[in-house]
This record gives sequence, structure tokens and C-alpha cells, in this order.
Amino acid sequence: MSKIKTPHVFTSESVSEGHPDKVCDQISDAVLDACLEQDPHSRVACESLVTTDLIVLSGEITTNTKVIWEDVARDAVRKIGYSSDDIGFNADTCKVLLAIHPQSQDISQGVTAGEGAFKEQGAGDQGMMFGYASNETDVLMPAPIHYAHLIVQRLAELRHSDPETYAFLRPDSKSQVSFLYEDGKPVRLETVVVSHQHTPDMVEEQLRSLVVQVVNEVVPTNFLHNDITYYVNPTGRFVIGGPNGDTGLTGRKIIVDTYGGVGCHGGGAFSGKDPSKVDRSAAYMCRYVAKNIVAAKLADKCEVQVAYAIGVEHPLSINVDTFGTGQASDGRLQEILESSGIFDFRPARIIANLGLKTPAQDGWSYRQTAAYGHFGRDLFPWEKTDKTDALTGAV
Repeated sequence: MSKIKTPHVFTSESVSEGHPDKVCDQISDAVLDACLEQDPHSRVACESLVTTDLIVLSGEITTNTKVIWEDVARDAVRKIGYSSDDIGFNADTCKVLLAIHPQSQDISQGVTAGEGAFKEQGAGDQGMMFGYASNETDVLMPAPIHYAHLIVQRLAELRHSDPETYAFLRPDSKSQVSFLYEDGKPVRLETVVVSHQHTPDMVEEQLRSLVVQVVNEVVPTNFLHNDITYYVNPTGRFVIGGPNGDTGLTGRKIIVDTYGGVGCHGGGAFSGKDPSKVDRSAAYMCRYVAKNIVAAKLADKCEVQVAYAIGVEHPLSINVDTFGTGQASDGRLQEILESSGIFDFRPARIIANLGLKTPAQDGWSYRQTAAYGHFGRDLFPWEKTDKTDALTGAV
């Protein structure tokens, strides 16, 4: 039985595709996509930095394909909407600096099948990764981060689809959503914060009314009421934004990328890393497992942790926590994950089973993961719930 919890408010934030750190994540993942498209065995660890009039690309990349790194970076920035000097950052005229070299052979021998001490591909690094799922939304994500994503995503969709009507919107924005929880479940939306870059001539009420409209569109009516507190551009002005307003770096929004502060985080970022890096692939696997456990109604919420050593193919540990909501004990679920064969946590099997080397063949890209969350959108293969019957049968 789950414990009755004291009513409390929980808050999560999201940032849009135009946020400087997210610009970097998208550049790094666009580089990864470009490499994998022609060489699925590419090894990529790409880090990006953006600031006023400058993109810096660095990292370790080993690939048999010919990629013009500068063109990939400019195209990613252009798609976001930074294509005019008036905005303060222009994909077509900014400087691009490159500092890219091949992957270290010491790392390669640990993650290449047949090399090093193990015959099978090992983990690309040591570390622990977490996955989480909760039945409080239809996509089995925590409500605060899910709706925070939807708010900035919808605003970006409007900016792209109807640039005349929403000409006052510029790419950089943030959202923050606070939900009241009772007995561990979200019951009402308390506060919405949106800071959105805009043109100098925007009337404040234009943005405020649009934010209220979007919230009413994306948040289910059972959470809505007349006393929601809104803070829209609370400083009063947000004209200077994007890389012109703040320097961005790859991998700085790891809580935005995952579960909004709900559950644990192993500390590793995702973007710019090929799937041999378990920071990324094992975190996707843990989400896949946790989501299937909740979808099978074996728990209301579930967190899965896995840990690896560099070069070793089998995980060092697997841990399950259902926070007292499980229909079976956490120990029993852990036993099933370790020995039933329903899931395989070896890096090579994760990559193969989720199709992580060939995303284009399945209609998704790593660049798509780099804004609005890596979890909770059905286009990604780790969001499938195809193991529910097998899990129920095993329990």
C-alpha cells in the first residue's frame, strides 16, 4: 500500500528550442544525425558552444562519412529561427570555429566488439542511469514537466506556422509549471511562469493572452480553474535573448531533458553522444522499462536504475523502486529484469532493440530529442509499451 502524502506543490521547468543551451543540444545532435545517416557505426561525442555571433564545435568524432560540420551547425540554427541580424544571432553570418578530432583508441577498445578484454561491445563509460514513469499523465510522465514542455512547444509551433500573426514572438523562451498534489496525485494547476523573447514593439497583453490561450489548449480541463497565477515576462522586457543574451553549452539542461526533478538523475547529459555512450542509451532503456511496468499496471510510478563499468557489457546492478505502489515487490520486479529475458541491458542489445544507430529508418532523429524532452513523445522507440503482456505474465 502506498503512503498517504501531505498535500504539496511541485514545480518543473522547460526551455524552448531557442534557449542558448538547447541551441547547442540541437547542433550537437544534428552532427550526430549527419554522421549516423551515412555511417551507423560512427562514434560521436560532440560539444557545442554558442554566444554572440559565434558557434564553437568541439569533441571526438570517428566516422567514415564526409560531413561539413559548419553547414550542419548553421542549418540547425536556421531551423530554430535565428536567421536575422535583427534577432541578434544569424545562422548565415555568425562565425563557426571547429576543434574536432577522432575518438581515443583507449575508449574505442572498450566499446568495439572484438577489441579489448571483452568479445562483445562494452559500455562507453562508467556511471549510473535512471528511468522513470508515472501514470499521472496519458504519456506516463510527471505532470509538471509534461505540461511545461507542451506550453513552450505550442508557442514555437505557432511562431513557425503563422509567422505573420505571431511576428512578435522570437525563438528564446522558458516555462515553469507548478501543480498541487494530493495523496501523490496532481489535482490542480497552481502557477504558470512564461518568459518569452519578443520584438521591441510587442504589447504586453499580446503575450499574456496568448500564454493563457495556450495553457487552456494543452492542459486538461480537470486541472484548470479561475485562480491560476500567471507570471508572463515578469521582468517586463525580454528583447535580447538567445545566444546574444546568454552563452549556451551542450548538456546543461539535464533535468529539463528528463523528468523535471522528479526521481533521480545519474548526472550524464544526452545530446551529441552516439548510443555507445550508456549515458544516453541506457537512460533510454531505463525509461522504456519503467514505462512498460507502469503501462502494465504493475505500479503507479516506477524508477529503474542501472550501473555500468567502462568496457564491460553486463550492467553491474539493476534496481527498481515503485515507491510503495507496486502490485509486486520491488525485489520481484528486479529479479524479472535481471533474469527473465524480457529486457536486455547489454549496450549492443539496447542499441539493436531500440534501433539507436539508424533513427532515420524509423522516422525520428536525435535532433528532435534535443528540445521539449527526451521522454513522453511517442515518435521515439523507447516510448513503446510492447512488453506489458510479457511483464504481466512474468509477475
